[in-house]
Amino acid sequence: MTGKTAPPATDPAPAAPKNEPVPTPGEEPTPAPAAEEPPAPEHPPAVEQPTAPADEPAPVPTAEATPAPEEGPPAPPAEPQAPAPEPVPEKPKAEPPSSPLSLTVEEVSENSVTLTWKAPEQTGQSGLDGYVVEICKDGSTDWTAANEEPFLSTRYTIQDLGSGDKIHVRVKAVSASGASVPATLGQPVLIREILQLPRIRMPRHLRQTYVRHVGDAVNMMIPFQGKPKPEVIWTKGDQPLDTSRINIRNTEKDTIFYIREAQRSDSGKYELAVRINGAEDKATLDIRVIEPPGPPQNLKLVDVWGFNVALEWTPPLDNGNSEIKGYTVQKSDKKSGKWFTALERCTRTSCTISDLIIGNTYSFRVFAENACGLSEKAAVTSGVAHIKKTKTAYQPEKIPQRDMMEPPKFTQPLTDRTTTRGYSTHLFCCVRGFPQPKIIWMKNQMEIREDPKYIAMIEQGVCSLEIRKPNPFDGGIYTCKAVNPLGEASVDCKLDVKGARWCANVRGLVMPWITFGSQKGIKMRGVQGVYISCALLQCLSEDRSEDKTKSKVDAAAAVR
Repeated sequence: MTGKTAPPATDPAPAAPKNEPVPTPGEEPTPAPAAEEPPAPEHPPAVEQPTAPADEPAPVPTAEATPAPEEGPPAPPAEPQAPAPEPVPEKPKAEPPSSPLSLTVEEVSENSVTLTWKAPEQTGQSGLDGYVVEICKDGSTDWTAANEEPFLSTRYTIQDLGSGDKIHVRVKAVSASGASVPATLGQPVLIREILQLPRIRMPRHLRQTYVRHVGDAVNMMIPFQGKPKPEVIWTKGDQPLDTSRINIRNTEKDTIFYIREAQRSDSGKYELAVRINGAEDKATLDIRVIEPPGPPQNLKLVDVWGFNVALEWTPPLDNGNSEIKGYTVQKSDKKSGKWFTALERCTRTSCTISDLIIGNTYSFRVFAENACGLSEKAAVTSGVAHIKKTKTAYQPEKIPQRDMMEPPKFTQPLTDRTTTRGYSTHLFCCVRGFPQPKIIWMKNQMEIREDPKYIAMIEQGVCSLEIRKPNPFDGGIYTCKAVNPLGEASVDCKLDVKGARWCANVRGLVMPWITFGSQKGIKMRGVQGVYISCALLQCLSEDRSEDKTKSKVDAAAAVR
């Protein structure tokens, strides 16, 4: 609040220093009442007091707050200050929206430029009213609005620009609270036509034959590129299209080919040409409209035998504008009258139907099939096939008898063997013959009879003789003889039985290994003139005890 002025004194006095009012935190200083008249210039103004808070009484001015003049009579006491009115709180000001985002140039032509951007992140409480696009020529500072009223779209085309000009562009977001900080392009835009050669971008599924059924709609969109806008020309067989059946719609970036209901006559190759000032790009589109084929022709029964029927036919006259994939053959017996599929996807024009039931009468029909499906009608045989019952007599196959009689013959002979004394050994051979031959084993031309030392066996023509724990006296010539009413055969082998090798200590020396069969004897290593006779070796071989052997060797050495 602003304080009131003091009454004038008798004599003029120098003006007292004027104190600025101190506003209370959060409050604006209250202006002085308009009804008060300003004091006369010759009278000193009263000292202003700070405004007191609304909930506290206003302070009473004191003598310290108003100093007395140096000369003249004292001034009368100041009147009590009236309470200040409560300040009216002001409404907070709404913030303007933020700047638009991602301002870019989409397209430039000879006299226009197209811009795109994104909405600002903050639009304020009052919402967004729209955008304002401003332009400024390069080298100038005068910005002019390109649109008269704000709009809400984030895409705008500035028209009627001069070719070759460079312009700066900026966009503002506008709301009830004001305009945002403008989003400005970093570089000026040069207004000129960007030339681009024509090029057709044929979709991948249209690069091969485009197949549709009769009655289906044909709707194809083929994009292309080129600047300025190219000329689009459709032809079929170097002739213009029939616009009564085919609808063509062209835009700056694509062409649309549309047929409401396709017919067989719509099949063929269509040529698309895109031209710009003499430059041209061409593409060919192959369309095939198909339908189910007609029925096969000339179906007839060729033969009936046993449980089988042979059929033949010729291809249909109309293949439905598609290759015939195969034929489906069905049969129907006279009792039930129902049709059952007997053969599918038959690629030939003849077939044989088997596994028919004896006593039944059958009719047959054939359907043709292409990429559209089976033919609507089928070819039916004019006659029927009756499967008759046939009488069959079983005749067993005559097998010629063969003479199996054969004299004995050894297919695997005996082989010579060498074995060690005390280790059982086996002799093997193989023999064939019919009747089964009798096997006789002999040793040194003497028949081996019931001797527990020998075990003879024969199984599946394999003859074996086991010699249990042989000694040197079991060596010799062994013979296997086979005898039957048609003859006999024999094989023989030699068996050699060697003695065991062993050693003994003689006076701290090691006796060398001894081999039986030496005539003179074996000289002992390290002892001069000491020999072991063959008789002593035979004695040593009968008794292998180390202690006894050592004593016998010592005795032999003492004799020598």
